[in-house]
Amino acid sequence: MLSHLKAVWAYRYFWMSLVKMDLMTRYRRSVLGIGWSLLHPLAMTAVFCLVFSTIMNPGGGGGWVAYAQVTLGAMAVWGFLRDCTMAGCHSLIRAESYIRQVPLPFSIYPLRTMLSNLVHFLITLAVIVVLVAVMQRSLHPFTMLWVVIPAVLLATIFCWAVATLAAFATVYFHDVSHIVELAAQVLFFATPIIYQREFMDRKGLGWLVDVNPIAQFIDIIRDPLVKGTIPDVTVYAYAVGLTAGTVGLAIGVIAWLQKRVIFHL
Repeated sequence: MLSHLKAVWAYRYFWMSLVKMDLMTRYRRSVLGIGWSLLHPLAMTAVFCLVFSTIMNPGGGGGWVAYAQVTLGAMAVWGFLRDCTMAGCHSLIRAESYIRQVPLPFSIYPLRTMLSNLVHFLITLAVIVVLVAVMQRSLHPFTMLWVVIPAVLLATIFCWAVATLAAFATVYFHDVSHIVELAAQVLFFATPIIYQREFMDRKGLGWLVDVNPIAQFIDIIRDPLVKGTIPDVTVYAYAVGLTAGTVGLAIGVIAWLQKRVIFHL
């Protein structure tokens, strides 16, 4: 594994150029450019505010302003995890021409996908920090960055591992991308994004949130920024354990299939 990581670092200029190419291609001839990365979470948050800000009133009140902050923070984290997984499904198939020509580490291609989405995620988080600071007239979003940065790093590693697993699975079973898309739609409504955790607790479904990995990452990233609170240590322990297990599984899959996957592309 150490030699694999060294190889990934040795080819850093290659995968960094791929990330740059992805961003340039995605926004070529676009008026707003990378600003489009903010449009979806902002637009969806506006819709949810109009429809659900009264029905799903976040605990602690505050009306649509508080609801918008909580929802936008959750949407940002959710979008990052979803986009990395869905785009990761095709990361190896998309890089087939590179794989057939140059024997590079296979983890480079899911890493490329994850980093492209990470750029959009970081831009969205920066906007959230400013918006929350202005709306709440408080500096706590800035003072809480020491808590948020390690959480973002943890989510980044988790997303790379999930993208890697999705990439290898899709090579062998091309319907994985459709399954992931369907699962994402189900998980969206099973995750406290447009509602608060208390809503599930009142329905006796709090255990669904406890076993939902997306909910844990939302808590450790959104809550310090928006609510100014630090989640319970058990939430961090769950996220760390889940990330470690997923990374271990991804490493095992790479070692097991890296010499065979070329025959299935």
